[in-house]
Amino acid sequence: MSIKIEMLKCFVMVVQRGSLADAADGLGRTPSAVSMMLKQFEDHIGVPLFETARKSKLTTLGALIYEEARREVRHFENSVSVIEGLSRSEFGYLRLVVTPSVAINILPPVVRRFTEMFSGVRVDIRDMDSAAIGQEMLMDRADIGIGSISSAGYLQCTELFSDRFGVVCRRDHPLARDWAQLQWRDVQEYVLIANNLCHLITDPDFEPILARSRMMVPSTTSLLGLVREGVGITVLPRLAVSDAQDDIAFLPLRDVTARRTVHIVSQPHLRLMPAAREFLSLISEMKRDGTLLTAM
Repeated sequence: MSIKIEMLKCFVMVVQRGSLADAADGLGRTPSAVSMMLKQFEDHIGVPLFETARKSKLTTLGALIYEEARREVRHFENSVSVIEGLSRSEFGYLRLVVTPSVAINILPPVVRRFTEMFSGVRVDIRDMDSAAIGQEMLMDRADIGIGSISSAGYLQCTELFSDRFGVVCRRDHPLARDWAQLQWRDVQEYVLIANNLCHLITDPDFEPILARSRMMVPSTTSLLGLVREGVGITVLPRLAVSDAQDDIAFLPLRDVTARRTVHIVSQPHLRLMPAAREFLSLISEMKRDGTLLTAM
């Protein structure tokens, strides 16, 4: 008996759910049917895949086979999605995960051009911090991610742009008054609201300022809300602060050496759906012709 995709899906589901009963629920089958299919798979392999009858722990070989089976099932499901989309005269779907600053200042013109070119594509966009983007990509819950990700395992990773850090405060804040030569020492006396990007700044003069901070706010939206309220100041990359925010000032630092580098990451090219390949091609073209970073 040859190995069928249903056997692989059954095996993967049992591993992920941890029991025959839960796997049966996920597959819409009876536990006995799942047990029989799993036995056929093990018989074909010729060795046990689980250490115990409870199916809660894989053997060493079972773990290796699971990784291969999981990749094949994912590839099969992606292929089915493409085929079904083509049968409806569609092109497929595109799942993007990006940082908030990219979602606001970089993505809109790219998506506008993309949807004009491929009107049948379903586009799903979620914004989150860079750590979450990496996890979503590694868990195969997104096709393309854009954020401060320098290492992405087996994923393809390409630098997209970098921008400098600066102090962000209210426009009526004392720092915003004639501070053309702002330095780290000038912000020491003010309350700093830290954020997840602060760890990218390794300037020695910034370290004691960050160490004194008693507030950490990961969300850029919440962070800027607190700045508007006058709770304190913060430090962000240039792109995170839109020029349209009239009540917020971005103040370049004369002695800052750190920059935030943004990468675009994707699943390996051969595993990408057509829509994702076209999006990568478009964003690369816009980077080359200079239309991608007009907000910077």
